[in-house]
Amino acid sequence: MKIPTRAIINFLVYAMTIAVVVFVAGGYWLIGEYKKPGPLSEKVIFSVAQGQNASEIAENLQQHNVIRSVFVFRFALKYLDSGVFLKAGEYEIEPHASVQEVISSMQSGKIIQYQFTIPECFTSFEAMNTLNAIDILSGDIAHPPPEGTIFPDTYNFIKGEKRIDVIERMQKAMDMTVENIWRLSQNPSLPYKTPQDVLVMASIVEKEAGNPDERSRVAGLFLNRLKQDMRLQSDPTVIYGIVDGRPKSGGLGPLGRRLLKKDLDFDSPYNTYLYPGLPPTPICNPGKASIEAVLNPEEHDFIYMVADGTGGHVFASSLREHNANVAKWRKIRANSGE
Repeated sequence: MKIPTRAIINFLVYAMTIAVVVFVAGGYWLIGEYKKPGPLSEKVIFSVAQGQNASEIAENLQQHNVIRSVFVFRFALKYLDSGVFLKAGEYEIEPHASVQEVISSMQSGKIIQYQFTIPECFTSFEAMNTLNAIDILSGDIAHPPPEGTIFPDTYNFIKGEKRIDVIERMQKAMDMTVENIWRLSQNPSLPYKTPQDVLVMASIVEKEAGNPDERSRVAGLFLNRLKQDMRLQSDPTVIYGIVDGRPKSGGLGPLGRRLLKKDLDFDSPYNTYLYPGLPPTPICNPGKASIEAVLNPEEHDFIYMVADGTGGHVFASSLREHNANVAKWRKIRANSGE
């Protein structure tokens, strides 16, 4: 039996109308689900691992009760959010966050940031130990980076970041700092031939200047000694050579004890009592203030200094004056029971 053409047309129109209605209704439902508050009842930390695909992320979100539907998440990611990739990292997801809010957060990379601090004057060995102790970083560092290449500062990092990448960021920060200060502080009267010389001197000043306000004065003192062909006679350089850049901890100083007179005879290229000039490398990672100080030293005629018992130093321009200051310091130390 032949079906009338008109009936076929009416059927097709009806079917298309139903399809449009279903499509529109489905679209409204999807958009509603996309913007609808999610099922999450309390704040959670959610991790997106490096290399995870959208399906894996969606399934994990559903398992953690962040979203109701894997399909809605995948559909929204592909058709409603421009297909922008989700960024790896940790995300803090608020209660009842919608699919739209979850995707937006992961596309914008609003990743939880953690912090650690490398204090001024830390050695590279200490910096390495600090990073290796952060258990949410990845890839242990077996050997310390070269001394003086790490810029002391507070750094942000994300969970799973590679330790070597963090080290590289710290080294770039030091390179930029030294380059900028070196370029702005050219002084032909200073004896530095390279930025490395600046770092070596800055590391000594960092260790020697107990009071931060003394940095420029201490820098001037050591430069005066170099100009007069005197040995620097810096205790911290001797200690660095003895411990091989690996200071002890425990509150008793880098040697684990007081520096003794016999230690000054320890044969090391870092022993500035035995060898003239600067040691071969920095003895720690100096901060910006010490780098600036050695390029802008205080002008004076001091060539000696000794502790004053308050965290600072007493300075002298003659050995006779220095000996008197040393006698005062020994009396202070004896009275304190050291």
